Amino acid sequence: MYINKNNRHENPDEILAFVRQNGFGIIVSQVDGRPWATHIPLMLSHNAKGQPILLGHVARANTQWKEIEGQEIMVIFSGPHAYISSSWYDHENVPTWNYTAVHAYGRARLIEGDELVQALTELTDHYEQHSKYPVSVSGMSPGFFNSQLRGLVGFEITVTEFQAVRKLSQNRDDYNHNQIINELEKRGDAQSVAIANEMKTRK
Repeated sequence: MYINKNNRHENPDEILAFVRQNGFGIIVSQVDGRPWATHIPLMLSHNAKGQPILLGHVARANTQWKEIEGQEIMVIFSGPHAYISSSWYDHENVPTWNYTAVHAYGRARLIEGDELVQALTELTDHYEQHSKYPVSVSGMSPGFFNSQLRGLVGFEITVTEFQAVRKLSQNRDDYNHNQIINELEKRGDAQSVAIANEMKTRK
């Protein structure tokens, strides 16, 4: 993706943390010669070689899985974003949008059997960790779990590249940077407040 040099994010530990915190991604590949995108939860892990991998699954009825092996695919992870009004500046300018995002590129292979069950276990445990009464794969009745398992296809993406952008008004002077933060906080919605908080720590 295009990234302005002021907004490029290259800290590998922070990029991995971002993916873990924003794991509901969009996987993009070609299906019948056209771009195809699926919105799915993903689990970031590492393989035996220490390479980052993304574990996920799609419905068997979703034909994306039939062509996914062998392609270079892209996964999009989005963080908070907010509209920035140029009326907040002390000079004439144009409106813009602040946001954070990571694109992951890699190649996928399909997984099945015990490997798929393990991936589903890890994914469920990860997203259930803050539930008051967490569910688990091991806690599901075998008949029910196996009936669900037949309806999906799992995959593992070995990530070859991360591209990350953090557009947070880094090109503004201290006065205007602080003014943007103040106006975002006054707006009060969750996305604006999240971007304001990012701006406070990332200047």
